[in-house]
Amino acid sequence: MANKPKFDMTQRAVSKVKELREKMRGGEYLKIGVVGGGCSGFSYKMNFTNSISLLEDHFFQFDGLKVAIDRKSMPLLDGTTLDYTDELHGGGFKFNNPNAGPTCGCGESFAPKR
Repeated sequence: MANKPKFDMTQRAVSKVKELREKMRGGEYLKIGVVGGGCSGFSYKMNFTNSISLLEDHFFQFDGLKVAIDRKSMPLLDGTTLDYTDELHGGGFKFNNPNAGPTCGCGESFAPKR
């Protein structure tokens, strides 16, 4: 029996996502994934949606916030914690991903660990 994938969010990240969803009138779910691209090979994507797949997505819930991660992205995000910081320089959402190897200089993309 395979272990259930793990994904976590800090309370700061949950609060900021809820604030943005309210402001943007976003969908019921925060959809998180990994797409090919960026300087290092992969980059993170996040958007609000009402369209999810019970067969293709992993589901998580944090303080009432519903999160869906597609099955193709989950191996690259397993064990990740999403944080948010409002620092003047380098602020925003931060993926603390144990599966990420080298990142590009701007920190927006990553290569998987080998």
